[in-house]
Amino acid sequence: MASLVELHLDKFIIFTLVLTRMSGLVMTAPIFGTRDIPMQIRALLAFTLAALVAPTQWHLQVEPPQNLMNYLVFIGTEALIGLVLGLGVTILFVGLQVAGTLIGRASGLALSNVFDPSMGAEVALHGQLLNYVTLALFVAIGGHRMLIGATLDTFGALPPGSGAIPVGLSSAATDLVALSFSLGLRASAPMVTALLLSTLVMGIISRTLPQLNIMAVGFGMNSMMTLATMAISITAICYMFQGHVGHVLELLGDTIAGATQRVAAGLGA
Repeated sequence: MASLVELHLDKFIIFTLVLTRMSGLVMTAPIFGTRDIPMQIRALLAFTLAALVAPTQWHLQVEPPQNLMNYLVFIGTEALIGLVLGLGVTILFVGLQVAGTLIGRASGLALSNVFDPSMGAEVALHGQLLNYVTLALFVAIGGHRMLIGATLDTFGALPPGSGAIPVGLSSAATDLVALSFSLGLRASAPMVTALLLSTLVMGIISRTLPQLNIMAVGFGMNSMMTLATMAISITAICYMFQGHVGHVLELLGDTIAGATQRVAAGLGA
């Protein structure tokens, strides 16, 4: 019995490490990690993905951890890889929330914020609209399959039990935040510009016709201008987002496949 346990111990360790990496991805990535999906479903999805991937890694010679601390380090590095991929793409969606906030502030509709269960906080109505549209686009272009494919590629660069983490995570995180902020500004630029011009026109009209209730007219004008500009520019926003998805996955893949630092060394003593 002891020999049987020893025979399958390495496979059990590999399965737990693969499960940890997949769990980090499923719990944070768009589509998979949204709070609208029950925790039990996400856990089942992570277990299913691990059950499919783990047999492809059983040929690896993983050295059994010598103590609990060494095993926890292995678990932590695997979870970090999954979190990097999931959060990296999620940061891109946050840029659209920034765009929605800018549009809401400029249009005077900031009071129309709604509670988003996936974010766990109140978000701008325009940001939620952009989020749902780009989320549907993410599924349409196969972004979820691209994300899983990028995760599978990480097993070639960092096999389970390697105990190594990418050393370029800080620079990659900086690039992702800058890219997300740039996407938010570019997505909101047409609406904000149109609203500023509309406010300027309303100001000129109020000077010309003082008897006109500019507050009542201006609010409706801003709402119509926002909807019209968004309807015109939504295609360009989707096009920009589509190009950014591939760039983000490429950036994360290069970061993980790049230089690594072994953190489990010396913990076995």
